[in-house]
Amino acid sequence: METVGRTPTNPSGDGPKRVRGRLRRGGRASASMADVARLAGVSSQTVSRVSNGYAGVNEETRRQVLAAMKELGYRPNSAARALKRGEFRTIGVITFTLSTTGNVRTLEAIATSAAAEGYAVTLLPVAMPTQDEVRGAFSRLEELAVDAVIVIMEVHLLDAATVTLPPHVQVVVVDSDAGDRYTVVDTDQHSGSRIAVRHLLDLGHRTVWHLGGPEGSFAAQRRSDAWRFALEEAGRTVPPLVRGDWSAESGYRVGLELAAQQECTAVFAANDQMALGLLRALHERGRRVPEDVSVIGFDDIPEASSFLPPLTTLHQDFAEVGRLCVQAVLRKMRQVGPERGTTLVPTRLVERASTAGPPDGGGGGG
Repeated sequence: METVGRTPTNPSGDGPKRVRGRLRRGGRASASMADVARLAGVSSQTVSRVSNGYAGVNEETRRQVLAAMKELGYRPNSAARALKRGEFRTIGVITFTLSTTGNVRTLEAIATSAAAEGYAVTLLPVAMPTQDEVRGAFSRLEELAVDAVIVIMEVHLLDAATVTLPPHVQVVVVDSDAGDRYTVVDTDQHSGSRIAVRHLLDLGHRTVWHLGGPEGSFAAQRRSDAWRFALEEAGRTVPPLVRGDWSAESGYRVGLELAAQQECTAVFAANDQMALGLLRALHERGRRVPEDVSVIGFDDIPEASSFLPPLTTLHQDFAEVGRLCVQAVLRKMRQVGPERGTTLVPTRLVERASTAGPPDGGGGGG
């Protein structure tokens, strides 16, 4: 750590003025790192550490260097730094949509964790879930010079031989069943869904209906598979599966159908947004929650505690998913971790006011 005084040392006595004058005479467009070092009275190494955001420089020195950079109009050469380090310190993220809670919160967590490690994030949305779009996204990220890619999408598109990954770019996949083909980070969807079903059964409900997510979604499929498994494991009747599209509107639409099923006393919704629509539908049809019907969601979005009634749900730790994604790509870049495999982040039940025992202890729907 280097500490200097406020006035740069210069034997000729005209250090700062001479540097400024020399830079401005003849219309020179840019300053060098050495010029910044002379003006700030520090070494070029200290200027490098400040421009790269490294720790170990005291705050007074950092301010002096930044002031010198601003005065001289110095802009670090990111391309040259990347060539010297052998990396661009940028992580690419590919996703199909930012309309779902999971994708948005995972992306936010990735960006936060990447920034803490000194990396930027380049987001590349893919308009359509096709082979050509995915291949084009990887090609575009290669042109944008990223060190690694985190993929938040249906991984079966990556399994096709026609999709080629950029050379030397490491890939981590979020929310998929890619198995051993990729490095995967995911919420423990199966365990969380079983916890949801068991919670309702333990309250006395004979069975649990499921408002599932869209077909083709790995998360929706895992949650519906776990719902079915938990009921069969307990020897309970498995009601017909009904699906929404993750939105509150679809939850409301399907909720009107469920509200007409008098034997339906407990519903596990595959996400909180659909649970919100379901609550509205039950209310409009005169089915009280939780007195007549218990409802449990999945995600624990910030608004869940403000639903009417406050929603019992499974909490997903999106911050941990994002952190583990960034750590995984850094380990792969540094070749200090496993190349493939799945890391699961546990969920936890958050009990609020939307679940209770069945009406009159009956449970309905044997």
